[in-house]
Amino acid sequence: MSYLNGSTVCQWLGGCLLVLLAGCSLGESKFLGGNLGGVNHTSAAINYFFVNGYGGPNISPHGYGGGMCCAMLPRQWQPGLKLKVEWETDPNPYAKSPPLGTDEFRAFMVKHKVNYQQHSAIVDLPPYEDRLCALEVHFLPCNKVKVSTSCWRYPSPNSPIKEPLEMKEPAVCSK
Repeated sequence: MSYLNGSTVCQWLGGCLLVLLAGCSLGESKFLGGNLGGVNHTSAAINYFFVNGYGGPNISPHGYGGGMCCAMLPRQWQPGLKLKVEWETDPNPYAKSPPLGTDEFRAFMVKHKVNYQQHSAIVDLPPYEDRLCALEVHFLPCNKVKVSTSCWRYPSPNSPIKEPLEMKEPAVCSK
């Protein structure tokens, strides 16, 4: 009976891995990857957001966040594709807090986090060609969301999203 020594086993496993990797590289991927970013047009902080489960950064009020890798979308866009956007807001991001790391700070945060709000929306996936530069999520007043797949990032004049960065929350939000 013959046994394989450690070197032979490593060579055999390495060869199997190469065959598997070569098999994976054959053919075209069914998905495109692009950076995931966001623009916050509101006075609340975006603590986090997700698009179809892909995590995005936190975004300060009236600010930008991005460059998170990656959002994966179907290689071929087709009408009717939807995205699920989920996010959490802090409506009072500039609340005065006790010094960080103290018992007072921890008690403050317990009370402060009660005001956090979770939101979700289903939005249409805008058309894109054979490449995806980025998926840019815009958070608007009244918990509305717009999404762009354009290679022109906000606030470029060529960006498809034209809303101003500092938008006011209306007294009453329409449905």
